[in-house]
Amino acid sequence: MSNKALWERVKTTDPKAVKPITGKQYSGNSPKPYWIVERLTDEFGPCGIGWGFSILDERMERLTPNEVLNVARVRLWYVMDGKRGEFEQIGQTRALYAKRDGSLLVDEDAPKKSVTDALVKCASYLGFAGDIFSGMWDDSKYVEEAGKHWESIRRDPRLNELDEIAAQMIEWHEAGQDLKAIAAWYAPDAFSDNEERLYVWGQLREYSALRRVIKANAPAAQKEAA
Repeated sequence: MSNKALWERVKTTDPKAVKPITGKQYSGNSPKPYWIVERLTDEFGPCGIGWGFSILDERMERLTPNEVLNVARVRLWYVMDGKRGEFEQIGQTRALYAKRDGSLLVDEDAPKKSVTDALVKCASYLGFAGDIFSGMWDDSKYVEEAGKHWESIRRDPRLNELDEIAAQMIEWHEAGQDLKAIAAWYAPDAFSDNEERLYVWGQLREYSALRRVIKANAPAAQKEAA
């Protein structure tokens, strides 16, 4: 299996699940945390069974007399292809700070926000919302294409299944297992009509070698060769 198979599946973020960054000294965008939870569930199964996380420690750090930072260290675990993976990240939130008028604001939800921040960071290391964290979201044309991608999925869930078929064929091709990709392409029940076949063919456009080997091993061509 390709090392980036999971990454390629989960990197594209739904524009409806993106929010602008606020309350920071920098601007930008970030994925909505609960959408990340949903995507983790899509890939690995229910939380607590296919994936989950532990809060390893959480603390308050005073930076100035009027500023306190909450810091949480979280460990994410997941199961993929029968193997368990896990790693850690740190999240942080201002728990106490001065507003513009000089008054102090206490954020009682700071511990929860820090855990959420760490969880999203962990997910990003697997590729979730990778387009945002890698800077692709700064390109308006890319955002438009991402929107079209997710609209097509909402319009027809079957397209998501076809994307998975294409991704699996690419994985086999990159692993030197073209025979599996050929068998999948010519399987009698692979596609319900020619439109589905054309859609997957378009998903393989960047893999010209794979498309060539599929064409060369069409059933009709095999009979002629015999």
